[in-house]
Amino acid sequence: MTASKRILSILGLAVAAAAGSVQAADMPQRKSGLWEIKTSADGTPGMTVQMCVDQRQDDVSAQRDSNQGIRKQCSKIDTKRSGNTVVIDSVCKFDQTTATGHTVITGNLSSQYRMESTTQFSPPVHGMASNHAVMEGRWLGPCKPGQKHGSMTVTGMPGGGKFDIDPEMMKQMQKMQQQYGR
Repeated sequence: MTASKRILSILGLAVAAAAGSVQAADMPQRKSGLWEIKTSADGTPGMTVQMCVDQRQDDVSAQRDSNQGIRKQCSKIDTKRSGNTVVIDSVCKFDQTTATGHTVITGNLSSQYRMESTTQFSPPVHGMASNHAVMEGRWLGPCKPGQKHGSMTVTGMPGGGKFDIDPEMMKQMQKMQQQYGR
């Protein structure tokens, strides 16, 4: 695995641990329809995902349950909610690195949200001691004709191009991540 892929993997795990720690009662479900989610992190190009969401199936607790393997690597996950703001402080260990994170999620998830996360790495990962990442989601309207819950289009990935991912492919990717821990 290249250094940049390893860093992105660790960042992804840290963000997943933070997002997975939010209890279903703490975070409302996203409104049904097409969501655009833009992500950016220090030192990496931004990425945009358009995802079809069905509110009846957008189960935060199921996402939390799928992250139990990641949560086991965390010695601390504190979640506090005040109005439309959720603050998550976490300490997680991935391989030989301890990731200490502070994440703030704002918005109502019926039309928009923003997740800002700062993570400190000890020891640094490939020379990176800290990272700041931002994820912003906004509701665009109804899903495109023929789209199913969970189908997404990703643009801005390294190597360029546009990638369409259907729900079955996503399940396979999650299984591989769980199996190989990356």
